[in-house]
Amino acid sequence: MSDILRFLQQRNSSSKLIAPAPTKAQLNDMIGAALRVPDHAWLRPWRFITIDGERRQAFGDLLERCLLAHTPAADDAARAKARNAPLRAPLLVVVVVNVAEHPKVPSIEQRLSGACAAYAILLAAEASGFAGMWRTGPAAYDRALCDELGLAASEEIIGFVYLGSRDAAPKPIPPLFAADFVSAW
Repeated sequence: MSDILRFLQQRNSSSKLIAPAPTKAQLNDMIGAALRVPDHAWLRPWRFITIDGERRQAFGDLLERCLLAHTPAADDAARAKARNAPLRAPLLVVVVVNVAEHPKVPSIEQRLSGACAAYAILLAAEASGFAGMWRTGPAAYDRALCDELGLAASEEIIGFVYLGSRDAAPKPIPPLFAADFVSAW
């Protein structure tokens, strides 16, 4: 098996991320990988918003406000969870997709291209010696949050990619076998 295949088969998310985060140049390289994902008709439906440093705290405050708008009775634990979510990593990348009307490319294909871009960032982070995790949750689908981030009406959040360095050894992952997931027709 090639080193690349072994790498792909062993990638897993890391929920404990610490500094250092990728540098701007390293992140640009990671985004460069994301720009090569499948993209029917070259729509380039994705874009990326970075949140780092003190902006993570401001983003946590926004997450808490959005939580309270939908769940006014949210308890202190839920509020703290929302507020502290961006602090789980030194760098967040919000993956955004612009869903456009197109005669040959349905909206699902544009969203899937955005999802591929998010995964490409995770793969590129691992290949660069970093780690990451992909999160969504209710905040990803909150229109008020999208508006606060400056998204157009046609844009949606595909996910929040958290990036940083592993705080511990990669978690063990159970083996998966292709034969358990493949059938012939």
